[in-house]
Amino acid sequence: MAFFCILPVILLVGFIASFILTAADCPRGARPLLTGTLPLLFEQGKLLEKIGVCSEIAFTRYVFSGWKRGSDPQLRVSDSRLGRVPVRVYQPRAPPAGPRAGVTFFHGGGWLYGGIDSHENICRYIARESNSVVVLIGYRLAPEHKYPAAYEDCLNATIHFMKNAEHYGVDPANITVCGDSAGGNLAAAVSQTLAGRSDLPSLRAQVLIYPGLQALDFNLPSYYQNRGVPLLFREHAVFFMLHYLDGHALHMQEVLEGSHIPPDMRLKYRKWVSPDHIPPKFKVRGYKPHKPHEFKAEFFEKPERLGEPNLCPLLAEDAVVQQLPQSFILTCEYDVLRDDGLLYKKRLEDNGVPVTWYHLEDGFHGIISLYDYCGLSFPSGKRGLDSIVNFLKGL
Repeated sequence: MAFFCILPVILLVGFIASFILTAADCPRGARPLLTGTLPLLFEQGKLLEKIGVCSEIAFTRYVFSGWKRGSDPQLRVSDSRLGRVPVRVYQPRAPPAGPRAGVTFFHGGGWLYGGIDSHENICRYIARESNSVVVLIGYRLAPEHKYPAAYEDCLNATIHFMKNAEHYGVDPANITVCGDSAGGNLAAAVSQTLAGRSDLPSLRAQVLIYPGLQALDFNLPSYYQNRGVPLLFREHAVFFMLHYLDGHALHMQEVLEGSHIPPDMRLKYRKWVSPDHIPPKFKVRGYKPHKPHEFKAEFFEKPERLGEPNLCPLLAEDAVVQQLPQSFILTCEYDVLRDDGLLYKKRLEDNGVPVTWYHLEDGFHGIISLYDYCGLSFPSGKRGLDSIVNFLKGL
């Protein structure tokens, strides 16, 4: 494409700007990169779309697509398919003492970005350090493939893996679903769907890394406090959700205002989605309560879809939540999705599900992917990733 020729110039401009811009709410160690280069990439994508070079989504996909790395002396890495879904399989080379644990990993990227190249570092690290077979799922992306395409791909691939676990040297009773950001949403939805199924072994665990789990309230404390903190601005969270659900983001402002939810629906789910359920210590950093605007029915034909657990796992009924496996939830203080994780932690604990919670006080959204990325290193990202590995090893 034509924009490939000018991409180095665009990235250079963003890099130079990264040393000029600052953000008061951003973790200090992350400011130079995050406040300049990465936010500007989204703006550069918009500019390229306006001048007709390429779409904003195509540009951002290219930048964040990642690449397949070279061989790893400790792993066998192979591309395959589970049913119709492309996957990348990471298998430790060392001879196993018995069947290994298995992990299906659903990548983040707001359901719009990422793929089997974008999370190479994370999946290789988890496979090596936990001695597990990791399967990275290359699900279909929005807006070309709207909800529930990504969920269906992740579910079908996981079922296929569970039914053929022995082929990979994996114990079918020791399989964990794992995902970051939008992938955490998908992992939670798949885990709920598989809960209680008698034709398959139960999942061993679910690992949810700063997951997005609801679309009712984008004015929870963490959304307000971290609305301008990279890597995920509040507007981006809504942009991604709307493209996944509708294939466009024409009514983003109405969602930001809270006028996309009818009063009866908001009242129904207030028992699970409310600032009242967020511990007080998370509301002291400049939080201002928001009163939702009046519901605008003319913009939203089927708001009840936002109550579907396959889209918003936080809204699953107690009878489903009670059957979920042992869970790990990682949250970051400087992340709009922090409170989604906190609310789901409460729901799981209230329903008797064992939960291991790891909170990065100096973390921001996407930090796990940056534990070692193109010469960059964030120690808190490494700590978070090690906490996930330790959880898997302890199962």
